[in-house]
Amino acid sequence: MNATHFITDNFLLQSDVAQVLYHQYAKELPIIDYHNHLSAKKIAENLPVKNITEAWLKEDHYKWRGMRANGINEIFITGTATSNKEKFIKWAETVPYTLKNPLFHWTHLELKRYFDIDEILQPSTAEKIYEKANAVLEHKTPAQLLEHMKVEVVCTTDDPTDDLKYHQQIADSNFNLKVLPTFRADELFFINKDTYSNYIKKLSARVNYNINTLDDFLKAIDERIHFFHSQGCRLSDFGVGEALRIVDFNRNDISKIFDKKIKGSNLTSDEVDKYRSFLFIYLGQKYHEFNWVQQYHLGPIRNNNSRLVKQIGLDAGCDSISDYSMAEFMSSLFNTLDSTNQLAKTITYNLNPAQNEVFATMMGNFQNSDVPGKMQWGSGWWFLDQKDGMEKQIDCLSNMGLLSRFVGMLTDSRSFLSFPRHEYFRRILCNVIGNDVKQGLVPNDIEYLGQMVQNICYYNAKEYFKF
Repeated sequence: MNATHFITDNFLLQSDVAQVLYHQYAKELPIIDYHNHLSAKKIAENLPVKNITEAWLKEDHYKWRGMRANGINEIFITGTATSNKEKFIKWAETVPYTLKNPLFHWTHLELKRYFDIDEILQPSTAEKIYEKANAVLEHKTPAQLLEHMKVEVVCTTDDPTDDLKYHQQIADSNFNLKVLPTFRADELFFINKDTYSNYIKKLSARVNYNINTLDDFLKAIDERIHFFHSQGCRLSDFGVGEALRIVDFNRNDISKIFDKKIKGSNLTSDEVDKYRSFLFIYLGQKYHEFNWVQQYHLGPIRNNNSRLVKQIGLDAGCDSISDYSMAEFMSSLFNTLDSTNQLAKTITYNLNPAQNEVFATMMGNFQNSDVPGKMQWGSGWWFLDQKDGMEKQIDCLSNMGLLSRFVGMLTDSRSFLSFPRHEYFRRILCNVIGNDVKQGLVPNDIEYLGQMVQNICYYNAKEYFKF
C-alpha cells in the first residue's frame, strides 16, 4: 500500500459546510471524556509511556480481535513469551487487512496526531514507525499525552472498594486536567456468583466492619458513595452483560435473601431478580440524592469463547452483541424512580444496533423540565463507535429526540492514545450536518449550526455534568 498523507485536513468532510463547521467551530474545543477505563495509577505515577506496543496493544480488544481474524498466533497478541517489537510488527502485518474496519482509521489518526506520522502502517514501514513512535513516547507521560489532545476532564471506571489514592495524588498535582472517579457498581449485583462472598469480605475490609446483614451492606454502600462524592465523583456506571428484569419485592424478602447468601446457600433465579431489583432502585435513589449522572451500558454477551477465557482469563476480547430485550427493564426501572421524583440524570448505551429506536424513544419518555436533555441516549458504544454506527446514532437521535441537547462522544478506552476518537466523532458530526445542508434539509446558517456543533462536542457535557 503506497498511500501517504491519508489523514488530510478534510478527512471525512465531504462538503464546504462540513469543512467550515469542523475547522472553525469543532476542531479546537477541549475534550470532556466522561467515560473511559484509563489507569489513574499510571497518570499519578507520571512516568513516560516509553513503548507504543504497551500503549497501543496491551489492552485493546479491538486490535486483538483484528489480529485473531488475520490468523496471528495468540503469542503475539496476549502472550508474554515475545517482545514488544515482535507484537507491533504482527499488528503492522494486520493493519492493511483492516481496510474498511474502523481500526484502519483510528490507527492512522493516532499515528498522525501523536507522532506526526503520515505513512500507512504495514510490514514495510513497521520498524521505522515503531522507532519513531517510541522516540516520542520515551519523553511523554500519560498526563502530557492527554494535555496534548486538549483533554480537560477524564472520568475513570472504579470499583466501590477502590481507595482512590491515585485520584487524590492527581488532584494534588499540577496537571492541567481533572481525573475523576466513576462508581462502577457491577460487583454489587453478582449475588448469583461464587465470587460474591469474597467481594463482601473485600467491601468489609474497606469500611472496616463486618457485613453480616442487609443493613450492614447498605451502610457500606452509603459510605462508599459519600467517599466517592468527596473525591469528585459525579457519575455511576453499570455494565453487567445479562438479561435484566425489575420484579416486585419487599424489604423483608431482600433481608432474607441476603442472609441466605451470606450463610452460603444458593439462591433461586427469582431471589436473584428480587435482590437485583431492590439494588437497582436503591442505588438509583442514591444517585439522585447526590445529583450524579447514572450510566447504563446494556447489551453485551460476554466471554463467549470458553477456550480463550481459560487460556487468557476474563476480558479476553471474546465479547459480542446480544439480543436481550432491554425495553421492559428500562421502562420499569426509570418509571419506578420517576414516580417518586428520584430519577437521576441518566445516560443509556445500547450495543445492539437493532435497538437504536428502542433506546432513543425510551429516554424520551422520562424527559422533564428539571434539566434540558436530562435523559440521554448515549453515543455509539463499543462495536458501534465507528463511522456507520455514529451516523446512525446521530440520525436516530435527530428523529426521536433532540440532537441539539446531546452530550457527545467519549472514548470508553484503556489507551492514552485513543483520544483522536473525539476528532473522529466531530468530523462525522460536521459531515452529517453538512450533507443535510447540501440536500436542503436544514438552513445554511453557519453561525447557528456552528453553535449547535460546539454544544454537542463540548458545552452540553460541560453544563450537564458540572464537574
